[in-house]
Amino acid sequence: MRKLVSAVVVCGALAACTNPNGAPPGQFGANNTTGGTVIGAGLGGLLGNQFGGGSGKTVATVAGVLIGGLIGNRIGNSMDQADQAAASRATQTALETGQPDQTLPWQNPDNGHAGTVTPGKYTQDASGQYCREFTQTINVGGESQPQQGYGKACRQSDGTWKITSD
Repeated sequence: MRKLVSAVVVCGALAACTNPNGAPPGQFGANNTTGGTVIGAGLGGLLGNQFGGGSGKTVATVAGVLIGGLIGNRIGNSMDQADQAAASRATQTALETGQPDQTLPWQNPDNGHAGTVTPGKYTQDASGQYCREFTQTINVGGESQPQQGYGKACRQSDGTWKITSD
């Protein structure tokens, strides 16, 4: 369950780094709740598919989609566009230029939502693409326990960073 929460948190924050349908940076092009639900469901299904075998694998995948969708919905509903833009800028900066283990904070002064991004070392995959593992925390709505996620992103040829599943 912790891996699922981590994956959803990371993906929700990094989704703001992409520009689907030509939307400006930090905007999904749809409302946050829908974006969070879709992203969470997708990651939950991927994670659930890693467990079990045969019909157990199918059950784990479906459960992952449902749980991931619920968690993603909650996070997407909690983070507004300004939160996403602040998290996106911090994530891009941390991945692109941050020193390993250097924490970069972000905050939305309008609502107090905040978080951090801490990149790891640069690595290169078999195709020569640069990648980094990272840790991200997000605290929305004054929660006493920030949500923490771990992930790996690789730099694309257009300069953006994309979460990988390995």
